[in-house]
Amino acid sequence: TYWATPVPTEPADMTFQGAGFNPFVNTYEDHLSTFAIDVDTASYALARNFVQSGQLPPADAVRVEEFVNYFNQGYQQPDGVAFGLFADAAPSPYMSDGTVIVRFGVQGYSVPGYARKPASLTFVVDVSGSMADGNRISLAQQSLRLLLDQLRADDTVAIVAYSNTAWTVLEPTSAANRGTSESAIATLQPRQSTNVAAGLGLGYQTANYTFRSDRINRVILMSDGVANVGSVSSDEILAQVRQYRDLGIALTTVGVGMGNYNDVLLEQLANDGDGNYMYIDDENEARAQFVTDVTANLQVIARDAKIQVDFNPDTVAMFRQIGYENCGTIEYLVDD
Repeated sequence: TYWATPVPTEPADMTFQGAGFNPFVNTYEDHLSTFAIDVDTASYALARNFVQSGQLPPADAVRVEEFVNYFNQGYQQPDGVAFGLFADAAPSPYMSDGTVIVRFGVQGYSVPGYARKPASLTFVVDVSGSMADGNRISLAQQSLRLLLDQLRADDTVAIVAYSNTAWTVLEPTSAANRGTSESAIATLQPRQSTNVAAGLGLGYQTANYTFRSDRINRVILMSDGVANVGSVSSDEILAQVRQYRDLGIALTTVGVGMGNYNDVLLEQLANDGDGNYMYIDDENEARAQFVTDVTANLQVIARDAKIQVDFNPDTVAMFRQIGYENCGTIEYLVDD
C-alpha cells in the first residue's frame, strides 16, 4: 500500500508568490544575520480558511513568520524600555546532527487604549464587482462598524470608495459622530471594475489633508487586491505608497475574500507603506483585528526596526534564518 500526499496547487484567480528559503550561511564567512521585522498575520488566517474549506493551502501562501506572529507568545512586557528580547532553543525534530532551532522573540511595550495618540484614519474600500462574491462588502462593513466602537472622540474617520473611479463617501469626521459614519458605511455597495491606484490616490490626498505630526496618520485599504483598470502596474502603485510613507502616512492592508484575490499586491503595499497586512474571513477575525488588537494595529512605537543576531563561529558552524524571506524595512508595531 502506498500513501500519496497531494501537492497543494494555487487556486484559480488567487495570486501568491513564494519567496523561497534562506540558505545556510557559514559563520566564518558571515556571522551576522540582520533582518527587518513586522507583525503581519494574513498568511495564517488565509491558510486557516483553506483548511476549514477542506483544501490544503498553496505552499506559496505560507509565510512562517506570519504563523508565529498570529499567536500571543506570552512574552513579559518590557520594563522601562521599548522592546524586550527573548530567546529559547530546542533540538531540531527534522535533523539528528546536532542542529538546533532557536526562536528569538521581540516584545514591544503595550500602549493602553486610552494612552495611544489620537488617530486620523482614512479607509479606502474596494467596491468593485468582485467584492459582491462571498459577501465581502458585508464583511468590510462589519469590520468598519466594529472599529468605530473602539475609537475615541478625538479620532477622525474618512471613507473613500473606488470602482472604475474613486470618490469620497465620508469626509474626515469625528468618531463621536457615529450616526454619520454608520450612514456612510451603509452606502457601500459593489459596482464595476477595480481601480486601486485611483482609490489609494484619493485616500492619500484625504489623509494628507488631515495630517498632523502628533497623531496616528494611517490609510487602511480593504480589498481583494485585484486591479484591472487604471494603473495596474504594481511598481507605479507602490511608488505612490512610498511617496506618502516618507511624508509620515502609513498604509495598512486588509484582505477579504477567497478566489479572485491578490495576496502578493496586498503584502507588498503594506511592506512599502510602513504598515501591516491582515486577512479577514469572518466576524471572529474582524473582532480579533479591530477590537482585541486595535491599539496594537494602530500605534507605532518605532520605525525601521531591525534585528541583528551575532553568532559565535566557535560555537555555531552554520545558520539559516526561517521566515522573513521577503520582508523589506517597515515600522515595528505594538505587539500585545
